[in-house]
This record gives sequence, C-alpha cells and structure tokens, in this order.
Amino acid sequence: MMLEKNFTPAADGFHMPGEYEPHDGCIIVWPQRPGSWSFGAVAACEAFTAVIKAIAASEKVYVICGAKHFAVAQEYLAGVANVETDDSWARDIGPTFVVRDGAQGRELRGVNWRFNAWGGEVDGLYPDYEQDDAFAEKFAEHYGAALYDAVPFVLEGGSIHCDGEGTALVTEACLLSAGRNPDLSKEQIEQKLKTYLGVEKVLWIPRGIYNDETNEHVDNVCAFIRPGEVVLAWTDNEADPQYALSKASLDALEQLTDAKGRKIIVHKLPVPAVPVCITEDEVAGFDFVEGEDMREAGERLAASYVNFYFSNDSVVVPAFGGENAASDALAAEILAKLCPERKIVQIPARAILTGGGNIHCITQQIPKGVCL
Repeated sequence: MMLEKNFTPAADGFHMPGEYEPHDGCIIVWPQRPGSWSFGAVAACEAFTAVIKAIAASEKVYVICGAKHFAVAQEYLAGVANVETDDSWARDIGPTFVVRDGAQGRELRGVNWRFNAWGGEVDGLYPDYEQDDAFAEKFAEHYGAALYDAVPFVLEGGSIHCDGEGTALVTEACLLSAGRNPDLSKEQIEQKLKTYLGVEKVLWIPRGIYNDETNEHVDNVCAFIRPGEVVLAWTDNEADPQYALSKASLDALEQLTDAKGRKIIVHKLPVPAVPVCITEDEVAGFDFVEGEDMREAGERLAASYVNFYFSNDSVVVPAFGGENAASDALAAEILAKLCPERKIVQIPARAILTGGGNIHCITQQIPKGVCL
C-alpha cells in the first residue's frame, strides 16, 4: 500500500535504522542482465549464491528473479520469487526500510524513491530502467509493508548510510550530481533526507571511490560500524588517485560531529593494494545494448572492502584474490578487530565487481519489525 503524499516517516516518528541492528532478512535480485554479467552470468550466479548462503546462516534471504532466468536461479537455490527487474542491484532499487518503536514493538514501513539508473539522460548506466524503478513498490506489496512515496526525488539505497541514532552519511559527488535532482539545492536535498529517513543531521563527505560509476556512492567508501564510528576506504599511496579522494573525506570527517554531538571516530580500511582492472577476456563476455555504459579492457574497477554486508551474526566481506590476497587478509583482520561480536565471512567477489558493484550493492536489508 502506497501511503498518501502528506504522510512522511519523520512526521510519523519513523527513522532508518543502522545496518548493524537486527534484521528480519535481506533482498537479493538474481543476476541476469547481459550488459552487466558476462558469459551468461555463470560466475556471477556462483558468487551471488555464496553471498546468499553466507547471509542465510543468520537471517532470511528473499531471492528475486525474472521469468527468463527463473529456472536457472532455482537450480542454485530454493524459494526464488518471480518478479521482473532490469538488473540486480537490490540495494539501489529496493525499498528503504524505516522503523518506529511503538506499543506493538518495532513497527516497519518502506520508502519508495525514484530510480533512474544512476543519472538518467545525463549519465545513467542503462536506458531501460522502468522495471527497476517499479521494484520497490512490488516488493513492499509482496512483503506486506506500507510504503511512503518520495517520488520524484531520485535516490539509491547505496547513496545513503545511517547510524540509527539520527545521523545520515552521504557523498557530495553522488547526491549533488547533475543526473539526480538538479533542480534542488544542497539544503533542499538535505531536507528531503531528513524528512524521509527520519534523521536529524546529514554528514556530507566530498568523494567516494575512484572510478565508481554510481557517481561515488557512500556505501563503497565509508560506513558506520556503530554509532559514532565509521570505516573509511584508504590508501597510503599518494600516487594512487584514490588517495586525494579519501584524504578529502577524512579531512571532512575529522571536522564533523553526529546528531548526538559525538566526534566521528574514523578507522581506515585499506583498498586493495593492486588496482583491480577488468580484462579483455572479461569484456568479451558482455552483451551491451544501445545506450548502455560499456566497459573497456584495462578499466579500473571500484574495488573496496567497505562494501560489506552486516548479517545478523557476520560481516560478509568481498575478497578479490590473486595479487590482492594479502589485502584481503588485512581487511578481514581489521574488520575482525572492529567487529569482535561477528564472524568475518569473505566471499570471492570479482564476478560481482566486474558487473559494476559489490556485496553491499546486491543486498538490501529488511530490519526486524511488524509491517504497517
């Protein structure tokens, strides 16, 4: 059920929780778009399956797949739901869930944003995104959650991160990009976030991960691990183009306080020591349509360990292998120290990365709560 426009989460006392809070489950959309997943998505299906099984160890996983690939998905997994989408980025196309603590316990609703494939006619990544744009409403109906309608405001789930205590984290590079809400000022965009996320304060950092085709989503560069503390993608190599981007965001974070007045504690999480680039063989496996962003051999991919998923008992983290085996191990070691209450589960994620994203990008968490 879509709620009337005059209802908003903030006015109704709802807010977006922290991702480390308890979940009912997780949404994952099966990989199927030939322009995103090379060679029939065989490697991607294996990677998605590994992510699903890791998350399903402690929470439900709602696997979504279109009719064309439904039988293939069922070969890998049981309990697949048949819903059509244009691609597989559940974080960006799914509803953003908000909660309220009431007499019945924690109550749950969703938020529907406008999705335009990360930039629409300005710099969108594919031209046909109508089914992706419609997905949040379809899933909310399937799940039984009422939905606030923020349309025509353009936003993706990967472009926001909340601490559950009144603070949202975003990048200027993404939210102020020309292809999203060009008619709104920074102040107006911030007010939209406060209204629909139920937050009191928005922390703006300037940049994200180098060459991130989402206009530098925050979920790839900086994430809350608990209120008042974040991990920030980092490199000490000043010759790496990522250094200037991460340094600008670190400088900003060091000057900021959250909604509770706490200074932000920043933990550096190094990016892979060797840049991860797409190969000529991998590019040969894509089947692009007219108007779709095309990959080129040698292109640097936006690899980052910040793009992890908090399941109820684990941190599910990408691993890139090969020359970055030591970087993978270091990321796991750092996260184990920062999140001692959770297991660290690393998933070989190159097949997801060559599709344009990572583990956080393909997952959308559903907080625990009674649907309203």
